[in-house]
Amino acid sequence: MGHQWKHNGEEEKEEGVMASDFFWSYTDEPHASRRKLILSKYPQIRHLFGPDPFASLQIAGVVFIQIWTAAFLSNESWLKILIVAYFFGSFLNNNLFLAIHELSHNLAFSTPVYNRWLGIFANLPIGVPMSVTFQKYHLEHHRYQGVDGVDMDIPSRAEAFLVRNAFTKSIWVIMQLFFYALRPLFLKPKPPGLWEFVNLIVQAGLDVGVVYLWGWKALGYLMLSTFVGGGMHPMAGHFISEHYVFNPSQETYSYYGPLNLMTWNVGYHNEHHDFPRIPGNKLHKLKEIAPEYYDGLDSYRSWSQVIYMYIMDGAVGPFSRMKRSLSVKSNGKSE
Repeated sequence: MGHQWKHNGEEEKEEGVMASDFFWSYTDEPHASRRKLILSKYPQIRHLFGPDPFASLQIAGVVFIQIWTAAFLSNESWLKILIVAYFFGSFLNNNLFLAIHELSHNLAFSTPVYNRWLGIFANLPIGVPMSVTFQKYHLEHHRYQGVDGVDMDIPSRAEAFLVRNAFTKSIWVIMQLFFYALRPLFLKPKPPGLWEFVNLIVQAGLDVGVVYLWGWKALGYLMLSTFVGGGMHPMAGHFISEHYVFNPSQETYSYYGPLNLMTWNVGYHNEHHDFPRIPGNKLHKLKEIAPEYYDGLDSYRSWSQVIYMYIMDGAVGPFSRMKRSLSVKSNGKSE
């Protein structure tokens, strides 16, 4: 039996009109069942599990380059700072954001607390504390993919009803980092703990230090690198490409383009959800070992094209996500 799903606005979608509800699945998410099938056929894949020993060096290099760039630009015009932020700093901060994604799965060290400290360090050029909180919500996204009220990767109904045409979708794309950051606070707030406090204090220390040493323009460069890199930017296409449904029979999509080199291979997203214990630098090996499980799936070669498709396709919007109820997940109905 194939993947069972229902879309209340299916007929409208076929006519190019945006749907008025999410795609609703009545089976469990596809990754756990595919993982079992692949491991039963290729048990050697377990040898790919484990941390990437070079991750900490890569992160340190990017952090120091970005902070040095902020200091270098401290006396430049705001226009030049904006240009450098978009064409250079945004790539570095996206790299660090996706390094934090790797660290949320403990893929730099075998000891979890070391990954957490490294995540706080990788967070520094991003400008706002997010690494600790991101891990909490992201692990739920893996464990409860698409589950209504649990997976905070899915837009809220308020977003979906407000974002209905190319103009509002463009604004949503530009501001999507704010939606990702604020959505959990409104829909599923979690009380902050000690580690959130540590993340906040360390980040505030860095921000204050940057302003004290080099002025507001240096900090502005770091903040702009984060903001523009998460909006109408090629690397930000991964936010949309990963789970927005362009093919109703598929809820996770991979990207096999050149920007994987700068994003810890997060584009191998079906592979990552199937095996979150494999570090990004080895995900291509998984696809090489078990190509028959991935070659037949829809995938992308351009994140920029994904953003364009999302904005211009009248049938696609925030409702273009697969959802399931918690009871479906609990029953483990995997086809």
